[in-house]
Amino acid sequence: MRKDSVISNIAKDLGLEIINLSSRKLQLVSHVSEKYFYVDLGNGNLFVKNRIDREMLCGKATICSITFDAMVENPLYFFNINIEIQDINDNDPMFFHDTITVEIIEFTLPGARFALQNAEDPDIGINSVQTYQLGDNQYFTLSEKTRPDGSKFPELVLEKSLDRETQNSHELILTALDGGSPLRSGTSLIKIIITDANDNVPIFSQELYKVSVNENTSMNLTLIKVEATDKDEGTNAQITYSFSKSSESIHHTGMFSINSTNGEIITNRNFDFEKIKNYELSIQAKDGGGLVAYAKVLIEVVDNNDNAPEIIITSLSSSIPEESEPGTVIAVVRVLDQDSGENGEIDCQITEKVPFELILSSNRFYKIVTTKIMDREKISNYNITIVATDRGSPPLSNRRTIILEISDTNDNPPVFMKSTYVAYVSENNLPGASIYSVKASDPDAGDNAKIMYSICNANTEGLPVTNYLSINIETGVLYAQRSFNYEQNKEFLLQVTARDNGSPSLSSNITLIIRIVDQNDNAPKILYPSPENGLAMFEMVPLSSEPGSLITKVVAVDEDSGHNAWLSYHFIQVSEPFYFIINEHTGEIRTTRILQGKDILNHKAVVMVKDNGVPALSATTTLSFVIADSFQQVVPKINSHTHDGNSDSNLQLYLLVALALISFFFIITIMVFLIAKCRASKSSTTSFSTSLYPPMDPRVLSMYSDGTLSLPYPYNFCVTLDSADNDFTYVPPNQNVPVENLIDTDESGCGKENGKEPLTANSANQVSHPS
Repeated sequence: MRKDSVISNIAKDLGLEIINLSSRKLQLVSHVSEKYFYVDLGNGNLFVKNRIDREMLCGKATICSITFDAMVENPLYFFNINIEIQDINDNDPMFFHDTITVEIIEFTLPGARFALQNAEDPDIGINSVQTYQLGDNQYFTLSEKTRPDGSKFPELVLEKSLDRETQNSHELILTALDGGSPLRSGTSLIKIIITDANDNVPIFSQELYKVSVNENTSMNLTLIKVEATDKDEGTNAQITYSFSKSSESIHHTGMFSINSTNGEIITNRNFDFEKIKNYELSIQAKDGGGLVAYAKVLIEVVDNNDNAPEIIITSLSSSIPEESEPGTVIAVVRVLDQDSGENGEIDCQITEKVPFELILSSNRFYKIVTTKIMDREKISNYNITIVATDRGSPPLSNRRTIILEISDTNDNPPVFMKSTYVAYVSENNLPGASIYSVKASDPDAGDNAKIMYSICNANTEGLPVTNYLSINIETGVLYAQRSFNYEQNKEFLLQVTARDNGSPSLSSNITLIIRIVDQNDNAPKILYPSPENGLAMFEMVPLSSEPGSLITKVVAVDEDSGHNAWLSYHFIQVSEPFYFIINEHTGEIRTTRILQGKDILNHKAVVMVKDNGVPALSATTTLSFVIADSFQQVVPKINSHTHDGNSDSNLQLYLLVALALISFFFIITIMVFLIAKCRASKSSTTSFSTSLYPPMDPRVLSMYSDGTLSLPYPYNFCVTLDSADNDFTYVPPNQNVPVENLIDTDESGCGKENGKEPLTANSANQVSHPS
């Protein structure tokens, strides 16, 4: 058939839809099919690609066919296709020799037969040689004889006696005709030479010789020995062997040689079963008188297991997703062996212990499929080694390795090491500084393992937590947005989310506790006595106080916490002698000994309250202690100490200083009074009242009332230089008393108490002092 001739509609024969041929990738899988055929995916027709010569493919075989496979995908199927090559009469009958020489003794009797060389026609059946014809002559006719294998050969029959003297040679045309249409023929010239008598034709021991030989037979080996005999004697009985014709003309020339003397057939080259499976040789034996006999030798080549199996990978997937279901096809394996029989039967298997198996699809095709779902995080690629072994003896094998990558799917969320993290950050930190870092891991790959961090928008005291903290979405580093104050925010509770970049995205959360660490940034605050009024506080100490009696208590607080809020109390400045001691831990002030009337009445001390921070911070307040059982005793004691000539030198010194100070303040008081009179000329009288004690929360005083007055009251008193002339007036809180009611008719002055400067004085010699 000519090139591009349509053989058949393969899609219709296989039951395939034409519209699906392209999507299912119909293809022919064979070296032979690729050389001789092709299929049109548009219409499903199978076409001739190159001219097919049946004689070249199959020789004299009765049936000649080409077998190959067709494959479609989605789903995967294989079809075995057998194309039978039908013989046409495209070869002429051919004689091996253009001229056939026959020597006939002149007195040969009519009826004698002379075997002639038969013609060869590569075609088969009716297209091969069917009959022979002989040119017109008066001496000879043609007869045909059939061999056991069905082939015909001509015989020349003498019809009339020959006369060498009349005609010593004859030339006849022998024509071989086949039965094809159109009829084809071939001719050969028969040259008949009339000789002297040689009346016996050589005879072979067998008309057909058969021999089997292994394809691994070495060269120069004698395959068989043919033998012919002749009843004649002398030179007429000397037989010479030769090839009359050979199938080598179709296959390979020079494969065999024959010993012309003894008829031994010798190999000149090695056999190859995969190329030629059998040979057909025609042997002729010719005696010395020119008579010839013919025989045929059939040589069958026996296959040896000399070809290892071939492994051909088709439809290979270089990678599959790890979520692929069991049964997913990753490759199609085609195996073939050029040997035949058991030598060509192949067993195929996977050597490694891998989650794949081979499934036989046809006698030459296997599918490699998955047996379970993959996990890329455990194994990211597989080496799949396929071993194909034939059943020959000894068996031959071949192997092929496939590298299969497992592509990642986003099946793992980010993972933190812990579910809760605690971070400690000192207060007064720098805004924008990194304070902590969280880290999550993701065993996936690529974008599936790229992690982004975020903070859930929790609120802290009504403000979003993002006003205080931020996080780097790529590194997980947390930054402070502002400086923290432990006294305002002691702790932040937030949730950090780690989310990968896969599709769909997976995430995980952790709880992050940011605990603010206190720093010593707040000094102690003294609640009692309050240092804010700028005046010293009086504490009355009864003379009857026992040693260790509680006089008062300094109360202080610190807004810090922990060690920074541990307070200690200390006297840092006291008058000498000093009869009091302060508890370092509680701030309680107690007497150190029994007090006596001759002791100094007024004592002043500065108390420092210090915290335990590094560096330590402190606050101070001033306390004044008055030793007396009542206020009425205060003035006489002071006056008595002033005029006592028997006092020691220290008391005299104090008295002199006190008198000087009283005189100084008296003059200042008169000046202030005169100025006030001028400014308030419209008013006949002036009320002068001063509240010296600032208001304080009663709850604080109630808690720390030991050794102090229960409530603050201002007392006004006036002291004269004469111990018999003194006056004391009690003024309730928030009540103004006219100055005229408080003026003593005697000359008097407002002075210091125990050398201390009075806090407030007026022109009426009135002094106010807090108790």
